[in-house]
Amino acid sequence: MNRWLRILKHRWLDEADARRALGPETLKRLQARVAQSERGHSGEIRICVEAGLPLSYLWRNATPRERAVTMFGKLRVWDTEYNNGVLIYLLLAEHAIEIVADRGLNRHVSTEQWRELTAGMADAFRRGDYEGGLTAAVDAVGQMLDRHFPSVGPEANPNELPDAPVVQ
Repeated sequence: MNRWLRILKHRWLDEADARRALGPETLKRLQARVAQSERGHSGEIRICVEAGLPLSYLWRNATPRERAVTMFGKLRVWDTEYNNGVLIYLLLAEHAIEIVADRGLNRHVSTEQWRELTAGMADAFRRGDYEGGLTAAVDAVGQMLDRHFPSVGPEANPNELPDAPVVQ
């Protein structure tokens, strides 16, 4: 895509557009879904939805994956005791979906499983069902974490990261 068109597309959308796509009630339900999921395993799940990439990313023609990996670090998803944090990242300007999993979980999950998960999300998003797509993703990641990192009780499973989605 032409660099100037890409910049325009990303600057056209802002945080208000992201918040409209996922209204306040949807954000509350997603936060509750993450909290519920995390009671069954020792992993941490974060959701990040951005309207567009920052201008510095656009100037250097960075990919949505690069931004997702950066947000994985900024949101401290990598900083969990068992290295089993997962970031579910959505970039609205490019309809991009990225899943970034820490090495603890990633060693148990195949590339094909991640592809299937993002394909299901993409189908829901094409229908305009952002909540359904993100809920299904949280549930799928939760099942992976349940299988490989089951909880051994609330005292041994502190909530290491906030459950609320990040929207910007």
